[in-house]
Amino acid sequence: MRQTEDQSQRFWLAYSAASLAVAAMAFGWGVFFAFRQAWALVAVDVAVISVALMSFLLAHRRQLSAALLFSQVSFLLIILVFCLIFDVPNLAAPRVTHLFLLVLALLGYINYQRERSRLQLAVIVSCLLAFVVFASTHAAAPFAQPIADEFRTFGTWVNAIIAVALLCGGIYVMQLKFALNFDQARDIKAALTNREFELFYQPQVDETGRTTGAEALLRRRRPGGGYISPADFIPAAEQAGLMPVIGDWVLNEACRTLAFWQQDEATRHLKLSVNVSVDQFMKADFVDTILARIAARELDATRLKLELTESMMATDVDVIVEKMRALRAAGITISLDDFGTGYSSLSHLRRLPIHEIKIDRSFVQEAPDSKRNRILLKSIFDIARMLEFSVVAEGIETKEQLLLLQSFGCTIFQGYYFGRPVPLAEFQSRSANEAPPLAESA
Repeated sequence: MRQTEDQSQRFWLAYSAASLAVAAMAFGWGVFFAFRQAWALVAVDVAVISVALMSFLLAHRRQLSAALLFSQVSFLLIILVFCLIFDVPNLAAPRVTHLFLLVLALLGYINYQRERSRLQLAVIVSCLLAFVVFASTHAAAPFAQPIADEFRTFGTWVNAIIAVALLCGGIYVMQLKFALNFDQARDIKAALTNREFELFYQPQVDETGRTTGAEALLRRRRPGGGYISPADFIPAAEQAGLMPVIGDWVLNEACRTLAFWQQDEATRHLKLSVNVSVDQFMKADFVDTILARIAARELDATRLKLELTESMMATDVDVIVEKMRALRAAGITISLDDFGTGYSSLSHLRRLPIHEIKIDRSFVQEAPDSKRNRILLKSIFDIARMLEFSVVAEGIETKEQLLLLQSFGCTIFQGYYFGRPVPLAEFQSRSANEAPPLAESA
């Protein structure tokens, strides 16, 4: 994560410096054309300076995505106008302003990797199409005012050199990004090899406060002691495509834990929830792998719970439903995690062979202070009852939240109010001090 922050800081500094450099370059050209009394060109340079300074201010306020899009769209329009009216090629000098369209396209691609959007993609395509048109034709407006040849001969060299330099700078930024991704992927693979990953367990309890199970949460040990938050390595693992590998390790550890619990009367009744990523779930052998591990350890499949996020619904729903049915037929519990924040609809809920929904913590934590959230929360419980789903509420931190959820009929709870995620030994110590349920101990 530190590497990511450093890389983002370097990108922000580079963009801020480039904005000021463009403003300075435009100012220089503006002064030059002012001496030549080419006021139309001075107006273009003033526009460039304005866009560059506005982009710098947005970046300075840490609104980098807004700055990138603003500068790309603005400079695209300025370049189009300049190419059609002023930079008209002739035998004395070729057109070169269109070279900056490649710089804009590259800048757009870098930003698209940071934050994907259709608008950004449209800007990239527009820049490339415009470049092809200007590079292949002598397109010009009927009212064009071509720059005098005495200026163009010199300006052609200057603008071409600047455009190439900016392209080299963009390629360097991309190289840093690729190197960072490679380093992060290598670091995560080394962590798996060195057994730096560990599962923590956060209790899930019923209305009496008795532990009924746990959610397995991934942690990574620091070489010098302490733990690294998942927020610091999960995004890097997702970008590197390593979530299926990490998820496979988590499932294997979860099965080992369940096998251990089955041997103890105090923990035999516990269920274990495991988060499954989209990439992992969509692997062709995902179902067969899980069923093989359950059979190899002779596990009670009903004690394993797979938590799938709503974002999974953005992929092939038919394939997802087929896999869910196979898992459910084996006795595995299917839970829809972070309910209310993703792609689920009533039609999806009707089709999905799930057992429970897990309400996102944002609903739970904001409900006591928001009437609208309370109404939404109650509606979720009403829908769950009609569809015969059980409901797990996570993120409970106060007694007020607990009482409110109980009033809606919630019977399974998770959150800091009942316990933080802890290592396996500490979790089992807590479970050992609880009396096993009568039905299980009889």
